[in-house]
Amino acid sequence: MRQTEITEILNRPLSRELLARDLTRLAYVAKDGTPRSIPIAFSWNGSEIVLCTSKNAPKLPALRANPMVALTIDTEVHPPKILLVRGRAELDVVEGIPDEYLQMNGSYEMTPEQRVEWEAEVRSLYDGMVRIVVTPTWAKLIDFETTLPSAVEELIQRRAERQHA
Repeated sequence: MRQTEITEILNRPLSRELLARDLTRLAYVAKDGTPRSIPIAFSWNGSEIVLCTSKNAPKLPALRANPMVALTIDTEVHPPKILLVRGRAELDVVEGIPDEYLQMNGSYEMTPEQRVEWEAEVRSLYDGMVRIVVTPTWAKLIDFETTLPSAVEELIQRRAERQHA
């Protein structure tokens, strides 16, 4: 997929809305060769999806061995709105708490007092974190109105061909 196509998809209003959500599902291949899909907080900086995790997270050796990942960001309504992204994860070990981690947890419903307590707890727990930076190499937006999963598009095409035969 060309970068211009990816950019066009990610700049659509619905994509921007989904990229402002709190959670994505990160799919990767674990060290034992089996697939994993985990919910994880993220932030979008306009060109990259940034996830943050502890320096001892089990996913890190797997991502070092195979950095190819897939992300799903979706809604819980019908019809669902789905943004699918594939890319390569780059790992960036940082001291302290990355700004993205504090920002990506900013939309959870916390009172100002809870936020202060949460941030103090985070700062006391982590001496550093790993930023997992994913640059999209492929993207698809599915809204079930103007775009559909490719398999459904194929079925619709087959049905149309049968009806015109």
